[in-house]
Amino acid sequence: MARSKEFEESVVLDKAMKLFWEQGYEKTSLTDLVEHMGIHRRSLYDTFGDKHTLFLKAMDRFRAKINKELTGVVKRSETAEEALQLIISFMIYGDEDSPSGCLMVNSAVELAMRDADVDSKSTESFTLSEQLFKDIILWGQHNGEFTSDYDAGELAEHLHAVCVGLRVMTRTSIPKEKLHRTAHISIKLLTK
Repeated sequence: MARSKEFEESVVLDKAMKLFWEQGYEKTSLTDLVEHMGIHRRSLYDTFGDKHTLFLKAMDRFRAKINKELTGVVKRSETAEEALQLIISFMIYGDEDSPSGCLMVNSAVELAMRDADVDSKSTESFTLSEQLFKDIILWGQHNGEFTSDYDAGELAEHLHAVCVGLRVMTRTSIPKEKLHRTAHISIKLLTK
């Protein structure tokens, strides 16, 4: 008779996601995962497959959580500029209980050149982020907050590239104030 699972899949997947986010794929061993997730090695294999499959599921989990968070930020914002400021602040400061940086950006830097699955998931995530920025920029252009001198899609690509850079720099000792200044200038370039 098969044993029933003694853990909640989403809870242990969140634990794996945070560990990969903090340490990266290569530095995270199966032993690290088993200990951090609080499950047996056999349960990890039975539920999530191998380390690579678990990593890809962790990337999916991260993308879903971040998209939900950022969509909520936009819905609560009264202006397009406020939405951008809140999103960029989130990217710089993150959550108190989360590692710095971004799992997608970290994974792209670490693995995308040699892992097609990671490249695909990173690229999909970046496309979603650019679309979110494009929607906000169109909102700002429509209500007169942002310049219409440039295409919203091109502005979104630029802003996303700045934000990817910011996410990388949050993993360094560069002061957050400097990152905030960079973000502030990027938003100011959009305003009329």
